[in-house]
Amino acid sequence: MSSSLLAADRPVLRIRWLGRVAYQDALALQRRLHGHSADDHLLMLEHPHVVTLGRRGRREHLLVDVEALGGSVVETDRGGEVTYHGPGQLVGYPILTVPGRRGGGMADTAAYVGGVEQLLIDVLADLGLEAGRLDRHTGVWIDPEGLRPRKIAAIGVRLSRARSMHGFALNVDPDLEWFARIVPCGITGLGVTSLSAEGIDVSMQQVVDLVAQR
Repeated sequence: MSSSLLAADRPVLRIRWLGRVAYQDALALQRRLHGHSADDHLLMLEHPHVVTLGRRGRREHLLVDVEALGGSVVETDRGGEVTYHGPGQLVGYPILTVPGRRGGGMADTAAYVGGVEQLLIDVLADLGLEAGRLDRHTGVWIDPEGLRPRKIAAIGVRLSRARSMHGFALNVDPDLEWFARIVPCGITGLGVTSLSAEGIDVSMQQVVDLVAQR
């Protein structure tokens, strides 16, 4: 996968902005499109407060009672560990046929994740924010080679039958305190940030439009 979700040799990519959608409802839509549509799709949305546990997620990485704080906890089949989704965070679910893959192998997933990372790095560059990758940690990071690397986007995916599910979460202007209530992606000692925290004043719709243009 290239840094663009819409390469010249791909089918038309159907992009939809869904607004705020409950996690389970979005998951049901993903599964329906994954299993019953030959088209490529990119769903973009926000979730109400929810903490999700990927296939390697551990309950001990929930540091508080999330439900007592008004959030929900969902176990899901994406890769990765524990993460948070909520208002102010752009969540993108690409549901794509991945060319040249046989679905699900480690090398396939790594190449696909690298493409999603590059997409987000390019979008952040469009906003004047330099970002990159951090060795051994999936996602997109600010100051990855500096003294204070901090994660601005998380990625957790699943490839099945050469089709992708799940995707990315880019922090636009969420309440970052939620990340202190979990061990995000199983990583300790590194920070989490957002476009707003980095001094980028941009609306959710502007970020959605930039992703769609890529």
